Amino acid sequence: MPGTRKLGRPTAHRNSMLRGMVTYLIENGSIETTLTRAKEVRSLAEKMITLGKKNTLASRRQALAFITKEDAVKKLFDEVAPSFADRTGGYTQIFKLGPRRGDGAEMALIRFMGVEPKQAEETEKK
Repeated sequence: MPGTRKLGRPTAHRNSMLRGMVTYLIENGSIETTLTRAKEVRSLAEKMITLGKKNTLASRRQALAFITKEDAVKKLFDEVAPSFADRTGGYTQIFKLGPRRGDGAEMALIRFMGVEPKQAEETEKK
């Protein structure tokens, strides 16, 4: 299949949805979504981490053009990308969760390698 998946959306809606999901992934460390969306988010998120590893003004501006929140870009360049300095790729993991109850869509959890979700941290504090 050449190109990217259409995900049943017009181009502008699909791009804004994926931008929002990448921003949310950077902010929180994990997302629960459908498997096909997770696969699309993986490629975009890994490109953002590669930009973060360069850590130049031009790469920061490119990331700001894609990611919707400045705080997420700051976190990407200050915390997330430096943690992957020794890796050359494969920054995310996708776990299949099974079918969704309502429509049977295959669900998945996407998260960064070696990063625990916030939910697990909150349960440990309690």
